[in-house]
Amino acid sequence: MFENLSERLSGVFDRLTKQGALSEDDVKTALREVRVALLEADVSLSVARDFVNAVQDKATGQAVTKSVTPGQQVVKIVHDELVHVLAGDGSQSGTLKIDNPPAPILMVGLQGSGKTTTTAKLARRLKEVNGKRVLMASLDTNRPAAMEQLAVLGQQIGVDTLPIVPGQSATDIARRAKQQAALGGYDVFMLDTAGRLSIDDALMAEVEAVRDIATPRETLLVVDGLTGQDAVNTAENFDGRIGISGVVLTRMDGDGRGGAALSMRAVTGKPIKFVGLGEKMDALEEFHAERIAGRILGMGDIVSLVEKAQATIEAEQAERMMKRFQKGQFNMNDLKAQLEQMLKMGGMESIMGMMPGMGKMSKQMSDAGFDDAVIRRQIALVQSMTKKERANPALLQASRKKRIAKGAGMDVSDLNKLLKMHRQMADMMKKMGKGGMLKQAMKGMFGKGGGMPSEAEMQAAQKQLGAGSGMPPNFPGMGGGGMGLPPGLSGFGKKK
Repeated sequence: MFENLSERLSGVFDRLTKQGALSEDDVKTALREVRVALLEADVSLSVARDFVNAVQDKATGQAVTKSVTPGQQVVKIVHDELVHVLAGDGSQSGTLKIDNPPAPILMVGLQGSGKTTTTAKLARRLKEVNGKRVLMASLDTNRPAAMEQLAVLGQQIGVDTLPIVPGQSATDIARRAKQQAALGGYDVFMLDTAGRLSIDDALMAEVEAVRDIATPRETLLVVDGLTGQDAVNTAENFDGRIGISGVVLTRMDGDGRGGAALSMRAVTGKPIKFVGLGEKMDALEEFHAERIAGRILGMGDIVSLVEKAQATIEAEQAERMMKRFQKGQFNMNDLKAQLEQMLKMGGMESIMGMMPGMGKMSKQMSDAGFDDAVIRRQIALVQSMTKKERANPALLQASRKKRIAKGAGMDVSDLNKLLKMHRQMADMMKKMGKGGMLKQAMKGMFGKGGGMPSEAEMQAAQKQLGAGSGMPPNFPGMGGGGMGLPPGLSGFGKKK
């Protein structure tokens, strides 16, 4: 998400932060490049112009040019202005009005924007995160198999869908869904309306009729983030005729330039509530302006990273692992669990995009051929071992290594790299356990009091580990001190 924009801006700010002092001309030159970067990212001209003017007014005063760290000051001003553009005066991202059950949610948008999939993703989220009982209904009588698609998705996520009655109109289905939701004791009912390839009167009239019947608490417009500025035009048209309460941007994991998101709030005044980041049913994130701004500027998004960890690892399992690590016990089963956890959290690229200062390293690793496929090959090597070998890697001598590598379809050299990584991680876990950093981090992640370790505690623990700065050294996929490729992994499992 916003990869191209992030890359361009990080280059501008790298030059700024390396300079000891800044003149007003330095700031102006940098902001000219920022404006070009925004326009190239498909941000509308008026939004880009207002953004740069607002930053320039704040960044050319005495407070910045006379500051001890003027470059960092400018980055902070840009960050704050990005948050303002993305959130407006009051952010309502991710919050839905679903009081007074059954609360209707109307999903609208053009055909091909991912409306039906987004309806199911949101229903799953309401069910699993908010504990709501949800009913979904497809009102799309035009697109072949649209109703069947929603029914199949409903089965996948365990959410009820309104039974299909052939020949009914969209308004008939809306009335039936409203009645069924009330009689069935549902908290929320979601109406997936039909779309068209472009906005026309027939589409708008149908959606207006459904809106009048359902009187939705939320009307969410689903727009394809890859359509650029046309997404903003679509939002303005729908808001003018139907009245929308928020926007869901889909395909934000693609190679689109992301400018639609930056322009959407500023032009329409409507909050972006969620972003879709893939085809899987859990690939829907709340849109938090501060977190997104942090990702764009390479500051990371630790909060989202912790949330992903909480969602994919059980507290009891984490507690058991922590006790083992504190005793210095870290075998191949533990390493395999760590690697699988990374895949569950979205893979290398997703994790590193949320870590401060790691955005550039993500590209560096990708260019070097280190990606999620490498992690899967590492897991395959562990699975090729016997139970005894996983529990005690010291057993692995030459003949065993040959058998394991052959079983995983890889070379002994690949296995040696994995074993080296395991030894380094075992040493690191032992040090972290003694330093108390591991226990403090677990407390913060699973709400057992104490919160996340403070910056001072993190620095003290890193000093003890000999990392100096950045991430703990030799963490899987996180280079020593946050620089370069992980030790022993460069070229791991690459095709000869």
